[in-house]
Amino acid sequence: MSAPAARGRVLPTLNEDGSRNWIRPKPSPGPWWARRRVVAYLLMIFFIGLPHVQIGGKPAILLDVPRRQFTILGTTFLPTDTLLLMLLLASVIIAIFLFSALFGRVWCGWACPQTVYLEFLYRPIERLFEGGRSGSLVMDRKGQHFHPRRLAKYLVYLAISLLLAHTFLAYFVGVETLERWVQLSPAQHPTPFLVMAVTTALIFTDFTWFREQTCLIACPYGRWQSVLLDQQSLVVAYDYNRGEPRTRSREQADGAGDCIDCGACVTTCPTGIDIRNGLQMECVHCTQCMDACDTIMDKVERPRGLIRYSSGDALAGKPQHRLRPRVVIYPLALVLFLGAFVVTLRTRASADITVLRSQAEPFRVEADGRVANQVRIRIGNRGSQTEEYQIVVVGAEAGTVIAPENPLRVDRDALRTTSIFVLLPPSAFSAGLRPVTIRITTANGFASETPFNLLGPVAPSPESP
Repeated sequence: MSAPAARGRVLPTLNEDGSRNWIRPKPSPGPWWARRRVVAYLLMIFFIGLPHVQIGGKPAILLDVPRRQFTILGTTFLPTDTLLLMLLLASVIIAIFLFSALFGRVWCGWACPQTVYLEFLYRPIERLFEGGRSGSLVMDRKGQHFHPRRLAKYLVYLAISLLLAHTFLAYFVGVETLERWVQLSPAQHPTPFLVMAVTTALIFTDFTWFREQTCLIACPYGRWQSVLLDQQSLVVAYDYNRGEPRTRSREQADGAGDCIDCGACVTTCPTGIDIRNGLQMECVHCTQCMDACDTIMDKVERPRGLIRYSSGDALAGKPQHRLRPRVVIYPLALVLFLGAFVVTLRTRASADITVLRSQAEPFRVEADGRVANQVRIRIGNRGSQTEEYQIVVVGAEAGTVIAPENPLRVDRDALRTTSIFVLLPPSAFSAGLRPVTIRITTANGFASETPFNLLGPVAPSPESP
């Protein structure tokens, strides 16, 4: 026996008794829906195909977190690229601010993977199996959560989630690694299999159960919009001047607005809000209410555009200002950070050299009296091919340099660390220091010189007792 339905709602997804209000939006075909559908299908192809694209022999996108290597558009960033990554991240954030100030939350409604997959893949499959919105509502009301048609839908959801999970993981492990995982038995690689299974479960849960709550609860963008948008920003808005006061009559009475209070905009909203209440955090600017309202306006023979793309000032009859502080400051900041990123990227050396001291002890006195210093050298190869790096210690000719691997072979886009040992007589040190230069060269003309101080014992002064 199913539980009684809640009498009212507190939030779009929350009933008064604390139960979940399942949102089953009614699709509203129209010009905006058709445009979004074309964009969504193209983006699905893009999202799935991007990991397979190669640029200069490298993946277009590969975020190799365990190895701390991030390949973006064929350029690999190593852990030593802190400045470059900071400039790139700052450029992306500023671009989001600028885009939001100009076009509102168009990303959420048109290009976000959550919206694209939910509205144009998962929900169409749901309507196919459950007979549209009315069929889903009947199953919800009767508590038929294990109806055969709904179980069949879940099986299809699972298959799609498995595909999307593999696509998602390809961004982090690469297509080649993913192919090996698929061909091996789970017993041969339990950890990768567990990662894949967890990712599939998360995607399945998201699009099957969590759904619009990802936008309402998990995503911070809606909470940012109060500072990202202003009264001049383009948003999906209800023209309250034209629509109010509302009337349920098709005949437009004297003084009545164009809104006939049909509720079509609420029924079609994927987040369950009423756009007539003004700009709200839950609105993802999907334009479904625009298509629904235009259809109703056609039926009652009134002009379209009661709900349309507009701005707060435009609806209030205030003048539009194309140039305002944020649309001037954001582009200038974007040019500054993005320009700094490009210049830094173009002028960086073909290899990163880091010289470090021993972590165990500053120096050690050997049995024969010589002073030994361990020097750790980390080399990041940014070149297009494997390189061999010759290591020379300039200023230590009177001693001995022991290098277990010299030259050091480093693959393309790889980071390797080696240690060398410099043994010098105590007389080579002055006040406990011996300045030297670590010179690293390759056959292709790369050269790097790093000043370094070797440490040794401090000789007692003559005045000491």
